[in-house]
Amino acid sequence: MKSSLKERFARLGPARAIDRVRGGSPAVLSLRPSPNRKQVKTVSIALALAKRGLSMLRAKRAVEEMVECGRVVLLLPKVESYSALAAELAEAGCSAASMAAHEVDVRELRERLGLTQEQFALRFGLDLDAVRNWEHKRRTPDPAAQSYLRVIERMPQQASEAQEKSIAEA
Repeated sequence: MKSSLKERFARLGPARAIDRVRGGSPAVLSLRPSPNRKQVKTVSIALALAKRGLSMLRAKRAVEEMVECGRVVLLLPKVESYSALAAELAEAGCSAASMAAHEVDVRELRERLGLTQEQFALRFGLDLDAVRNWEHKRRTPDPAAQSYLRVIERMPQQASEAQEKSIAEA
């Protein structure tokens, strides 16, 4: 005999209410599990994400991706405090990092690398006029260019080498 939907839900037990944070700002975060995967409390992580505006399904899928791939990047709609979120996630066996959103000072970066504008543009596959415009504040780099500039800032050697292709392969 088939049981009613109400009876089937009753067997699952009471639903947990999620106390969502009242306010906060959106944040793009990178989450990584603890090196000891046995310490990762997946349900606690999902609840921490749902508390900050993700649906339970999206939170569950994000946690699954983090465990499977070793990292997940997601947008949390409401982060009330980075320190509160970091503590809650650390308790659950997860570390979080904010995705960089700072603007790179192109002139300072270029000078720190000891390059002329032309050398900087050639080494990293950039348009020389764009580099000049960014440095003289006539234009600002678009979001994709800002992302690339942050890569150059953190890993200049690898960013430069990524532009190379062996002339034997050409």
